[in-house]
Amino acid sequence: MGRRRGSPVNTLFAWVRRQSMKVKTFLAVTTVLCSLVALKLLIKDQNHFFVASEAIHAAGILVLIYKLTTQKTCSGLSLKTQELTAIFLAVRLCCSFVMEGDIHTVLDFATLISTVWVIYMIRFKLKSTYIVELDNMAIYYMLVPSAVLALLIHPYTLHSLISRILWAFCVYLESVSVLPQLRLMQNAKMVEPFTAHYVFALGVARFLGCAHWIIQVYDTAGKYLFLLGSGYFWLPMVLLSEIVQTFILADFCYYYIKSVVNGQLLMSLPPV
Repeated sequence: MGRRRGSPVNTLFAWVRRQSMKVKTFLAVTTVLCSLVALKLLIKDQNHFFVASEAIHAAGILVLIYKLTTQKTCSGLSLKTQELTAIFLAVRLCCSFVMEGDIHTVLDFATLISTVWVIYMIRFKLKSTYIVELDNMAIYYMLVPSAVLALLIHPYTLHSLISRILWAFCVYLESVSVLPQLRLMQNAKMVEPFTAHYVFALGVARFLGCAHWIIQVYDTAGKYLFLLGSGYFWLPMVLLSEIVQTFILADFCYYYIKSVVNGQLLMSLPPV
């Protein structure tokens, strides 16, 4: 597919690339702020942010399932990211049965089943197409810090201590679970379309989750971060986790949008 050089959007991207880093940073911040304002004005029930985030994550997994069943290859996918995803979803699902038991539980269950199926396909059915040399980030780099943080900083509610620690663990692990996938794509230099769609879906999902917290903090003039009974450091750490994952994925999402605008089937990443 050729590049649509004459399109207004493509012209805009070309103009942005010519600007200084200060201008690019200003434009990025302005875009994020405008998006937050639009979400605040359009969506009244802020619980819908999390529902939409989980639904988009599930949709991203469905894209992977389509890739695996139609193309019969798992090249470009990180098994370690899928395993980390399954771990935090399983932990969150157990906690959700105890602490929530609502639509979030249903969405997490559906996403977990789909993720386990993806793991099965990579490990067994399509093992010959899995490039283990590129998927070289050890998962204990994400598991150990998340577990330590969960022991130190977790919510203080009426639920059991183990449930509160596990809930914190899945929050922290989710924020860094995509790192092996990003490392694999950086090692490969090129990203296949369905893998790119999946990671972009993760980016959109995390932005919505982060938007919920930022809007809540704004509406309460910062008091939301220190709600009585939640633990002094817990809610700020949740917001920080959302921001960390959003920024981890922000650079990828920029290059994804750039590739889509240019009409490219394969997405290339810049050298580190």
